[in-house]
Amino acid sequence: MHHHGAGPYAEAGQAAGRCVEAGQACLAHCLVLLGNGDASLAACSKSVNQMLALCTALQSLANQQSPMTPGLAKVCFDACSSCEKECRKHEDEHAECRACAESCAGCAKACKDIMA
Repeated sequence: MHHHGAGPYAEAGQAAGRCVEAGQACLAHCLVLLGNGDASLAACSKSVNQMLALCTALQSLANQQSPMTPGLAKVCFDACSSCEKECRKHEDEHAECRACAESCAGCAKACKDIMA
């Protein structure tokens, strides 16, 4: 029997997964620009990197239906909110930042729904 997407944290796990996917693309884009000497996305890359660590953990815990998920959701909410704010500064110039900001907004909402 297949139970994909089941459980009280399914939405948060899926939202975190979308953040990881968009965040990896955003971080890769930032690193290319940084490597070319463009430091304008330095703060963005730091914020995305931190969000990635937390959303990866949230996705894993949510998929396990771990009782630790709501506690991590609070920290992840903060990271996603911060990342969204930073990425919004660049969304008009960089599609990767826009996609990351949108995924962070969705994840922050999903986190808020389950936060401890």
